[in-house]
Amino acid sequence: MQQHPAPSVGRIVHYVSYGTPRGEYTSQCRAAIITEVGDYPPDVPEEAQHNVAVPCGLAVLNPTGMFFNQGVMQSEIGREGGTWHWPERV
Repeated sequence: MQQHPAPSVGRIVHYVSYGTPRGEYTSQCRAAIITEVGDYPPDVPEEAQHNVAVPCGLAVLNPTGMFFNQGVMQSEIGREGGTWHWPERV
């Protein structure tokens, strides 16, 4: 399993859009910037924080404009709509 860094303000991530219910628009990855990082549970030591998802605030960059969202959870495996993940290495 790949180890990811702990999220921090200013990092570039991918936000996964929801898409539309009837499929006119599909779920897509969009560039986003972390604007805030939520609190880790108090029992998680700093050296283990890269293994724990915390809610983050994001500034999401869409082709037609920006939107801001708080409390977005990280999802490296499922990558369902409304979550963020680290960009794939290419």
